[in-house]
Amino acid sequence: MQKFVVAAVLSFAVSTTAAAAPFTISSTVGGAPAGVSKDNLNWLPLGASGGSQNGVTVTFLPDAAVVTGAAANLYAAPFLSNGNGLAFGDADGPDQSRYITTGSTGSNANASATISFDTAQKYFGLLWGSVDNYNTLSFYDGATLVGSVTGSDVAALPTGDQGQMGTYYVNIASTVAFNKVVATSNGYAFEFDNISYNPTVPSVPEPTSLALLGFALAGAARVVRRRQ
Repeated sequence: MQKFVVAAVLSFAVSTTAAAAPFTISSTVGGAPAGVSKDNLNWLPLGASGGSQNGVTVTFLPDAAVVTGAAANLYAAPFLSNGNGLAFGDADGPDQSRYITTGSTGSNANASATISFDTAQKYFGLLWGSVDNYNTLSFYDGATLVGSVTGSDVAALPTGDQGQMGTYYVNIASTVAFNKVVATSNGYAFEFDNISYNPTVPSVPEPTSLALLGFALAGAARVVRRRQ
């Protein structure tokens, strides 16, 4: 398995980095870059039936599913901010549209949400909600694992915050092509929406600051963990 370059940028403009390969990961309050394919996933039916559209196939193993709203101790909607949902038709605030939850491998050993592409990709982006350190995103070229990203790679403090301090738009550029992305979580849950993808590496926007440091610290003081 190969490793990653990670740039995790907090909304109050503090960042941490670590070196590895083959990915470059940017986690920001910004959105997807220009010129890539964007999918808000709203064409998927609620529940676990999945579906295919425009070269993208989504499949689930229990208890992953397409959901809306929130269910106590199971899932909560990602939080859009800084206009990062506009390109997908979403306004700032808790996600009002359909999104994906992985469920928990702790309850169902194979629980996962899989996104497969008809063609090879070298970029993937997603709105990653209430990031936890036990969330995992794995990339495959056929049956070969290219590498994995966890919530700890995305956020310096992956505490499951359900507000604007806990959701990031994560842009992942790869030097190795992949055609399948699998989302899993050891606990409830890994929630995401608004994916983007591209067969070549795009120019990812520079990280942006959500607000002044004092405002961000006030938000951090209100962090609430969903899963105890």
